[in-house]
Amino acid sequence: MAKLHRASVRRSEGRFLAEGFNSVDAALSTGRAEQVLVRDDDADRHADLIGRALDAGIPVHRVTARAADKLSETSTAPGVFAVCQLLTVGLAAVLGDDPRLLVIAVEPREPGNLGTLTRCADAMGADAVILLGDSVDPHNGKSVRASAGSVFHIPVVRTVDVAGGLAAVADAGIVTLATTMDGELSLDDADDVLARPHAWLFGNEAHGLPQQVLDGADRSVRIPLRGRAESLNLAAASAVCLYASARVQNR
Repeated sequence: MAKLHRASVRRSEGRFLAEGFNSVDAALSTGRAEQVLVRDDDADRHADLIGRALDAGIPVHRVTARAADKLSETSTAPGVFAVCQLLTVGLAAVLGDDPRLLVIAVEPREPGNLGTLTRCADAMGADAVILLGDSVDPHNGKSVRASAGSVFHIPVVRTVDVAGGLAAVADAGIVTLATTMDGELSLDDADDVLARPHAWLFGNEAHGLPQQVLDGADRSVRIPLRGRAESLNLAAASAVCLYASARVQNR
């Protein structure tokens, strides 16, 4: 099971390892957990999770502290784990559900940021997170932990074809919005655009969106900065933009 920390093993087995209370709780709630493992010393603390797993017919294994340390990717093992089915779905399935709000990350590389983006998308009611290009695996342990269970709640699409993915989104009648420092549309004035089905485009943490993607976006949007900060990082920018979308679409 510890080998599931490797992306190649996750792909070949179609499973991944979720770690910590939030992740295991979400895995059980969504029916994704195949097995639950709990450290001996933490069995009482996680009695509720254990009971839910057993009631659902899911095997529960008690493991030693040494085994828990081997399974964990954190400095202090959380004491509870779940072996789960992979979560990614196809782009066609997502677009076929007439989505109104999508989050598209182009070549995200930092797993913690991806997990935070997924959590924010879930919190703001987005219909899916779409990963395009050479992206980090959303089943990466750090990404799953940073999502705080949200990776189990919201569909996640992963496709290496950036141009093809964006073309499919456009063909579905969804407006694409790119955030740039000099965007032609201020987020404060974007309510009419946000009321329509749309997808926010977010780029790589180090390099932002590729120029070709920027040029192909339907609108470029700037976030007004009132203080002296020059810019926002990916997590902050996505939270601001997705909150604006949720505010307009849920009036």
